[in-house]
Amino acid sequence: MGNIRVIGPRSSGKTTYLAALAYQPARASQKSKNFKVQALNDDTRKLADKAENIIVEGGSLEPSITQVRTIDDLAVYSFNIEVKKGFAKEKFTLAVRDYPGEIFDELEYGSSNPLHQEFLDECLTKDVSGCLILLTEWKHGTDKSYSRVLKRFIDQMDKHERTNDLRLAVVMSKCERGELWPGRLEPEIDLFDVHLPETKKVLTDAISRKNLNFYAISTFGVLGRNDPRPNRIEEWGTDGKNSVLRQSNRWQPYGLISPLYWLSTGKRMSYDA
Repeated sequence: MGNIRVIGPRSSGKTTYLAALAYQPARASQKSKNFKVQALNDDTRKLADKAENIIVEGGSLEPSITQVRTIDDLAVYSFNIEVKKGFAKEKFTLAVRDYPGEIFDELEYGSSNPLHQEFLDECLTKDVSGCLILLTEWKHGTDKSYSRVLKRFIDQMDKHERTNDLRLAVVMSKCERGELWPGRLEPEIDLFDVHLPETKKVLTDAISRKNLNFYAISTFGVLGRNDPRPNRIEEWGTDGKNSVLRQSNRWQPYGLISPLYWLSTGKRMSYDA
């Protein structure tokens, strides 16, 4: 089983991404896909039960950071994923823990919260094979902010002796946005080189390319091949502004499986599933 950690700033779409993964079995009757996802434990099945509410209605998932007191309070989501490769099928199993965005945000100027440090220590233990790092902004100043955060994260990797053996899948999330969608096919060149060059340089200077890859994902996708408008609208709810599907019957997420497959196996997929 591959142990994966998901980190990223607040509102980068971490929970919605995991909810979309958990929700896949409920959509199995729809047109054939290149992968199948099976929830393996109670935490994941509970997430699957709430997934439609999160994705379609913009609901939230508890517990929030204020309710997390120890590392054991964070759920572990376990999936069995089957990927079609021509006429063959390949299966891999993942255990995924999602860290609160506050942990990522606080790294910019150095973590002083003992609980957050406990999360980072757990994230970088030897039994973790990789981290999925979700980034979502490119406005002025964001590149410098992300680069500072990732410098400190790499310092933590070095402290735990993980610089040479921890895979990092660095992802531009929410790539259904019009400015990003055309760049999803070559995200390293068309998204990171263009929008986050300092962030990319920090990573490539410190991490071997065999342990580093760049991806683009879209949990919501676009309306269709001939209608590339985001299949997402933003609504105000009790927890602030939330994203929901514009047309649930046209939901086609992009790139959910590819980074997980690489983090787990070290091999790249020939297509973006």
